[in-house]
Amino acid sequence: MKNFEIPTFECETGNYHTFCPISCVAWLYQKIEDSSSLVVGTKTCGYFLQSALGVMIFAEPRYAMAESEEGDISAQLNDHKELERICLQIRSDRNPSVIIWIGTCTTEIIKMDSEGIAPKLEKQLGIPIVVARANGLDHAFTQGEDTASAAMTHRCPEYYPRDTNQQEGDMTKHVVGNAATNTNFFEKTGKLNRCSLVLFGSLPSSVASQLNLESKRQSVTVSGWLPSQKYNELPALGEGVYVCGVNPFLSRTATTSMRRRKCQLVGAPLPIGPDGTRAWIEKICSVFGVKSDGLEERESQIRKTLSDYLKIIDGKSVFFMGDNLLEISIARFLIRSGMVVYEVGIPYMDRRYQAAELLLLQHTCEKMKKPMPRIVEKPDNYSQVQRMHELQPDLAITGMAHANPLEARDIDTKWSVEFTFAQIHGFVNARDAPELVTRPLRRRSNSISDCCSLSKQIVNT
Repeated sequence: MKNFEIPTFECETGNYHTFCPISCVAWLYQKIEDSSSLVVGTKTCGYFLQSALGVMIFAEPRYAMAESEEGDISAQLNDHKELERICLQIRSDRNPSVIIWIGTCTTEIIKMDSEGIAPKLEKQLGIPIVVARANGLDHAFTQGEDTASAAMTHRCPEYYPRDTNQQEGDMTKHVVGNAATNTNFFEKTGKLNRCSLVLFGSLPSSVASQLNLESKRQSVTVSGWLPSQKYNELPALGEGVYVCGVNPFLSRTATTSMRRRKCQLVGAPLPIGPDGTRAWIEKICSVFGVKSDGLEERESQIRKTLSDYLKIIDGKSVFFMGDNLLEISIARFLIRSGMVVYEVGIPYMDRRYQAAELLLLQHTCEKMKKPMPRIVEKPDNYSQVQRMHELQPDLAITGMAHANPLEARDIDTKWSVEFTFAQIHGFVNARDAPELVTRPLRRRSNSISDCCSLSKQIVNT
């Protein structure tokens, strides 16, 4: 029996120093191309979106604000009429295939019946309205996507598997060649065609296509993505459907798919880094009864292309303050790349959903002979700064609010939000994560080199 160092979980009483979950419209509007988001909140919500998503203004973003006034909060105005007016304007300006209502803290405080109003307006406007309560009750800003995806799960069509005997008869007509080839074909595809694989998580279409291709190379076909690029292309869900996530902050979507739509969850590590991508594909293959082929060689080849980055980070140490729920996956990848991770701060972690990722983290620490990092949920940032002062890590991955204070303490930092928007999934995008991690380390190295050169010039003169 293997003796892994068991991870220790601690929970502190710190505040959540993360963005508001309504920021999920920043990437949802790019993923669901024919959608329009309506954020129902106060002027503060509007100011936040304007400042956080300022660049989107020039790109004519497909989102609008329904600002609540004092009359709304005191229940003097009719919510239905106000939302009807705005949705009619959205339909006139954009004519979207779906409108996503993003509920904020205000809708919770005034107990707005969004789920009751939406069906009436949907019938009146002839446009589907999906209600997602992405408010400050969530732990991290990335969970806004989770709420929206979970709400979209209810709109997916029902999955009806084809008759197995008829399907095998249809395949027989199209299979040609010797008996050995035919047997191998049925071994690889027999079970696949009786089940369906749906991936969930809003990745750019190019990254989603790459993951589709990686699965197809192993004779596993992806039936669809949740969310999909077009609303009318939502994947079918139901018994006989396997669902698998690509991000660690999608536990609500996973739970909804299993409990409400009777899907089966593939508990796999996440496709972040070459090691995670390989483990992710291998797990999917094992569930579908397919023997994976060439993944070890593929991981080795990709890792060779990272040699320039690995030389920089090998032996260096890193400290995660906790911000976007990607911390465990990125920490695992950095340990595999030769770094020492002192602490992984994370706002919240669903240990059931991330069970495979935690197990891979243990395997990775043992393989690389590195200590298991300390995992702290809801970390107290003051205590973390004190621990960093003692540990003196080479790098801190933190939220934007703490970057400058840490830099003033001579600790190199990297904004964790950059990993949220970067393309870090799959084999093809393996260089993006180490590029982000090494940037501050390279900057410091260059500044030291410049200082040494300047000193030599002064001495020579």
